Formats: sequence, C-alpha cells, structure tokens
Amino acid sequence: MEVANISSTADVAIPKDPLLQIIGQDEAVRIGRMVGSQRRHLLLVGPPGTGKSMLAQAIASTLSKPKQEVLVLHNPEKPERPVIQVRLTSSKKSEKKPQGELLEPTMVPAYISEKLGFRCRRCSRLSSPDASSCYFCGADKYKKVRGPFEDLLIGAGVPEREERVHTTRVRDGREELVIFERRGDRIALLTQKELSKMAEMQQKMQFKVLLPINRPTFVQATGASETELLGDVRHDPYGSHPAIGSLPYTRVVPGAVHEAHEGVLFIDELSSLGKLQRFILTAMQEKNYPISGRNQSSTGSSVRVDGVPADFILVAALNINDMSLILPPLRSRILGNGYELLMNTHMDDTEGNRLKLVQFLAQEIVRDGRIPHADSGAIEQMITYARTKAKEIDDVGGLTLRLRVLSGTIKMAGDIAASNGRPSITGDDVKFAVANSKSVEEQATEKYGSWYKASLADYGMKKEKGGTEVG
Repeated sequence: MEVANISSTADVAIPKDPLLQIIGQDEAVRIGRMVGSQRRHLLLVGPPGTGKSMLAQAIASTLSKPKQEVLVLHNPEKPERPVIQVRLTSSKKSEKKPQGELLEPTMVPAYISEKLGFRCRRCSRLSSPDASSCYFCGADKYKKVRGPFEDLLIGAGVPEREERVHTTRVRDGREELVIFERRGDRIALLTQKELSKMAEMQQKMQFKVLLPINRPTFVQATGASETELLGDVRHDPYGSHPAIGSLPYTRVVPGAVHEAHEGVLFIDELSSLGKLQRFILTAMQEKNYPISGRNQSSTGSSVRVDGVPADFILVAALNINDMSLILPPLRSRILGNGYELLMNTHMDDTEGNRLKLVQFLAQEIVRDGRIPHADSGAIEQMITYARTKAKEIDDVGGLTLRLRVLSGTIKMAGDIAASNGRPSITGDDVKFAVANSKSVEEQATEKYGSWYKASLADYGMKKEKGGTEVG
C-alpha cells in the first residue's frame, strides 16, 4: 500500500500489539520486548513527545497478569509491627460481602455523582467514572491525588475522585448513616445494617489486602512526595484505642514501588526525584521496601511493616541535558541489569515511514474518540507538516518524531471539522490548525516583532530611540 492510495485514516489497520503502535523507534521496540520478557530495567533519554511513556505502557502490556496477592495482617502480640503475607490466589472468603442496592448515577443526588466521578461540575452531564475529563465540555471532573500536598500542585477547584461517599438520610423519622460506593458504571447504596455486617466481617478477617491480585501492570509515579513513592501509615486521632481507634494494619498505604510489584514502574523526569532516587535504588536491590509512618507527629510514625514486595521493572525517562542529575549508583544499577536508550527525534522520509506516520494519525484519532477521521488531503498536509517540523526543530531532512506536536495538530484540525459538522478532517482544517497551533513565544514574535518587545508591551511600556524604557 502507498500513501497516495489511502483515502482516509479510517481505512488504516491499527496493530493490536501496543509495541507495534510505536513508530520510528525500531531499536526501542526491539529492546522493549526484551525488557518485558527478561524483566530488565530501562532508561529512556530524549526530548518530550518522542514516545517514552507510550513505550513504557507497551512494555507493561506484554507482561503476564500479577500472580501474587499481598496481605498485611494484624499482629496481636505487637500491633505496631503488622505482618506481610503473600498468596498466589485471591483471598476472597466464602462469606459474601454485602452488595447493597445498585443504583444508576441518575438516581443519586448530584453532589454524590460528582464526588464519585460520574457527573461533570461544569455542564452537569454524566459520563464514565473512569474518564477524568468530561466527554462533552472537556472540563476536568477530578484529579488523581496521591501525595499529601499534590492537590496544591495540580490546581485549585479540581478535587480527587472518591471511591465512596459517607452521608446521612432520614427514614421513618430517623436519621441514619449511608454510604454511596462506586461499582463500575453504577453506584451501590449501603445502609447502616449492611455497614454493620461489613464491620463484623472485617473484624473476623483481621487482614487487609494491600496489593490485590487483579492490579494493573503499569504504575506511573511522579515523586511528588515520599508517601506517593514509598507508602505511609495513615494518622488516627484515636490511636489504637480498643473501642474507637483503628488497628495499625488497617492504616497501611502502599507506595508506587509496591503497587508496581510484578509490573512496570514508570518515572518520567527521573532527575526531578532528587534524593528520592536512593529509595528507588534500595527497592530495586532488595526487591522489597518497608512501609512506615512518615509524619513524626502522626500515630502512624510508630508503625513499620517490613518485607513488603517491590519487585518491579523500572522504566525511567529524562531529557539528555539532565543525565548528570541521575545518582551514579542508580544509573549503574540500571546498566548492570538493563539498558540505556537514546530516543530518535526524526526518521527518514521514505514511503514506509510515511505509512507509519499515517498509522500514528489513525491511532490518535481512534484514541481521542471525539474527532472524525482524516481524508487524503489532511494526510498529505500532516506529512508536509512533519517534514517542516523536522527541519525547524532538528535541522534535518525527514519526518519528525516529536509526536506530541503532530498529535496536538491533528486533534485541533479534528475539533475544527467536528464543530463544522464535517464527516472528515480536510487539508484546509490541517492548514488552519498548523497556522494557529503556535506557542506563545511564536505568537508574541509575530505580533510585536520580538519577545522583548512583547514583554515591554505587557507592562504598558515602550522603548524610545535612545534605548530608554518609558511608561
């Protein structure tokens, strides 16, 4: 097949193998397969948007499902030292857990469906709770907050999605506690009777599933805090009071190094971890990492759980200029049991590579799910744009592999086509997107002549002939 014979990206077959969906990085794909099958570590070096995170997710998809379920058990003799148990099967008991009444999201109060991730706070329309952004207006429904201060970093007004919401209701003139719990695409209503039964069951069990057997094989960590990376023990204002307090084992929270057990731990911008890199090194060496309370003023500070499994494949990414910021022992550990790989930023302008670029466009359109497919004119314009970017950014003849730039452009062109009710993205849509998808610096240079003049205009100043700045 030749590009000239493709009338629409809808006709392009998308490989089922996630590794084959990565274009222009043949060496990375070859090494990625070995990393997954041999359980090696991998350091990816290159500029943003060249497919580093996509490669990490593809490697995770090649792994078999986790075989170990990790439990943390109550230690009656020494509650502050809970015990870890690893099982090769699920710990589900024969006693059935109360299911509660299953409700549709439209049947619960609006604020409940918002907190559980169903309802958009901007347009009030319902969508899948697995989508963090609203399908209809694009607003963020929730953010996944893991560190204790990460909510301050991701922007105000966008809360964390809750798994369950505690509230009250009045029945027969009496107020009772109820819980609304997310169950897939529906919501379970648990009454006081069911909550009491669940508490009794928990008391009998005396253990907590720390890592379920059906966990994902891909875990991404930002290193925003030690808690996110290494786990913690939650604070209980009542300590371990036998009547009103909670036992220490119930308050143990795993970190990313534990959640990635038997899977891939992906860390983008590895250099930003700073001194936290040494903890990653310890987990890699020991294949386990203890969980302890990290706040000295917390009741969890006296709790420690040893031997928590952390046998993961580390896939780390960073820019080439940050190589000096990696701790030498960590880099040595990766090289001693893995690979370092420099990502390509461009590929040759051949017919085969142009076909790969069309495949990438088809993949992005399908993943987005909100824009139409691109016709032959749009495909031609995107290939031309890929040539232009390769020359502008890397000063080479070929096709750029800075795919985030291409992804943003085809999505903008798709939005234009969708808003005008067209069934396909056209070449004119791509031209418009290319002309309007410029950075602020580029826009300022076009408008004011230079970034410096734009900064003066921002403060209502101008520069006289003699060089003096005046208001």
